[in-house]
Amino acid sequence: QVQLVESGGGSAQAGGSLRLSCATSGYTYSSSYMGWFRQAPGKEREGVAVIFIRAGFTYYADSVKGRFTVSQDNAKNTLYLQMNSLKPEDTAMYYCAASGMSGVTARPLDQHLYNYWGQGTQVTVSS
Repeated sequence: QVQLVESGGGSAQAGGSLRLSCATSGYTYSSSYMGWFRQAPGKEREGVAVIFIRAGFTYYADSVKGRFTVSQDNAKNTLYLQMNSLKPEDTAMYYCAASGMSGVTARPLDQHLYNYWGQGTQVTVSS
């Protein structure tokens, strides 16, 4: 059974930083993707940053490029999202997700490709 557990959310001032962690268990799809998605109140969930596990390729939404970094620690079975230069518009519930698809895709930030989801962690950025 795949389990994803996020931690590290909280409050920050604009311009500040937070690091999210996602502890995984039972996930064995090495030729697939894991990543972070977010959903703000009244908005659809969107892809933020994902990583192709086997090769380490990363993909980012335009809104976070240059500010957020997704990384993995395979020894700890943990996925991270380092968020720097935070903006109030980054305020959302952040979810860790893992795909059950094997192989590459042209749409790595598409939430419909992800089968497993964590419970979410809230990030609030004040101006």
